[in-house]
Amino acid sequence: MDLQIWIWLMIGITFSLYIGIAIWSKAGSTKEFYVAGSGVSPIANGMATAADWMSAASFISMAGLISFMGYDGSVYLMGWTGGYVLLALLLAPYLRKFGKFTVPDFIGDRYYSDTARLVAVFCALIISFTYVAGQMRGVGLVFSRYLEVDINTGVVIGMAIVLFYAVLGGMKGITYTQVAQYCVLIFAFMVPAIFISMQMTGNPIPQLGFGSEGSDGIYLLEKLDGLSRDLGFHEYTTGSKSKLDVFFITAALMIGTAGLPHVIVRFFTVKKVSDARKSAGWALLFIAILYTTAPAIAVFARTNLIETVSEKKYEDMPVWFENWEKTGLLTFTDKNNDGVIQYVADSQINELTIDRDIMVMANPEIAELPNWVIALLAAGALAAALSTAAGLLLVISSSVSHDLIKKIIKPDVSEKGELIAARVSAFFAVLMAGYFGINPPGFVAAVVALAFGLAAASFFPAIVMGIFYKRMNKEGAVSGMITGLLLMLFYMTKFKFGWFGGGTEADWWFGISPEGFGTFAMLINFIVSLIVCHLTKEPSEEIQELVEKIRIPTIESK
Repeated sequence: MDLQIWIWLMIGITFSLYIGIAIWSKAGSTKEFYVAGSGVSPIANGMATAADWMSAASFISMAGLISFMGYDGSVYLMGWTGGYVLLALLLAPYLRKFGKFTVPDFIGDRYYSDTARLVAVFCALIISFTYVAGQMRGVGLVFSRYLEVDINTGVVIGMAIVLFYAVLGGMKGITYTQVAQYCVLIFAFMVPAIFISMQMTGNPIPQLGFGSEGSDGIYLLEKLDGLSRDLGFHEYTTGSKSKLDVFFITAALMIGTAGLPHVIVRFFTVKKVSDARKSAGWALLFIAILYTTAPAIAVFARTNLIETVSEKKYEDMPVWFENWEKTGLLTFTDKNNDGVIQYVADSQINELTIDRDIMVMANPEIAELPNWVIALLAAGALAAALSTAAGLLLVISSSVSHDLIKKIIKPDVSEKGELIAARVSAFFAVLMAGYFGINPPGFVAAVVALAFGLAAASFFPAIVMGIFYKRMNKEGAVSGMITGLLLMLFYMTKFKFGWFGGGTEADWWFGISPEGFGTFAMLINFIVSLIVCHLTKEPSEEIQELVEKIRIPTIESK
């Protein structure tokens, strides 16, 4: 069957499934809209959490980053995986027991201040919009190649789908849709990996295959190191980043994870605290399947790419090369007019430009896998991007309708009015997300990494000290959040977007990249918070008792 028919068939079936689930699970109350009625089973919630967590950055971009960065790309793997463990063990059960299903709600009540709530709402919106920009770009990338439309049209189609089930079903619709999306995305990620592992090494387990010998008797990683050296690239298995920057990026991704509002809210969709812990364990298992496979896909894709294009005649390139050229994500410029592709590290000689976000999606085509496998991957990539985009849009809508309108602007709003406000907020959030998808500030994983840095710089200290430090007061938390967020925004916009005079890598403070600066800003947040809190009045006895109470373990706490 023709590839395009397979693609339309796979995407048509999966999208029909998502829309059907959204109609079946339509939210009828604010509790269903915000937290799915708190009635989701731990296993289902674990799958939904994994789908929410494994965004376009995990599915599309992470393996692409590792394939180009080699050893240096492992910071994303370590940071995102370790971050989920940190969230599940350190924060999630306590936040679930506190009973506030949004981060701004927790901060507003714990720090007994509408100002703190307002700052937290602003932080949540900044983080979510930065994160969702990467997801919508991922949607556009997939549609532009597989549905043969331009990226902007692809983003609009994705907006329409997300808008339907996010606005109609809220968290209830999103949760059960994400269960289906997890099944689609993990199957779509693993099948090509198993095929290519068998093809290149004879080992059906990708996690073992990329460390095995290839068909030529040479270890795959050793071969890739040699290919990289020959082309002037840094050796794949050695790093070029400083140890300090590696540490700061990894820490920013880990700590940022623990402050991501769209992941935290997942622990309120189950019945009790013990279920929150169980769902965290299930989610970690489901996430590990993809995260342990990504490095293997990175090695397979990079090796296949170099062997396919390096010093080959342009006219002899396979069909996949032309298909990706049409998207503008792969370009060949024949600088010496000899018709031979020069793919080397030297930018003066190099004639091939490859967007690293295409590596996972192009991998099955490069390896000449069956058409149904390529179509399956397209459906999986869309499932990954749309599942996280929906979760983020719900955070945005709940921040506006619940934390801003219900808690600050109009406390007497009816439940029906709040539900309408939530859906209207989600509608405008989708429009804003679409704008960022059409005008993205970078490749998917880099944009997402910045969102993690913002979460680390703003939310993490306020959440941690809100749970574990009774003396922390509203003045300390608010001043810390504002300082950390502004510092991160300044650094990010200066070195990523050229504002405030711009700067090069040589100008980075202490050699820390923008992706890792969230750790530095978080440390400043902690310092400012602690200094200010000890210079101002301590919280009331009631608040301090509340902090003590949420740390006392209970079996069936609702």
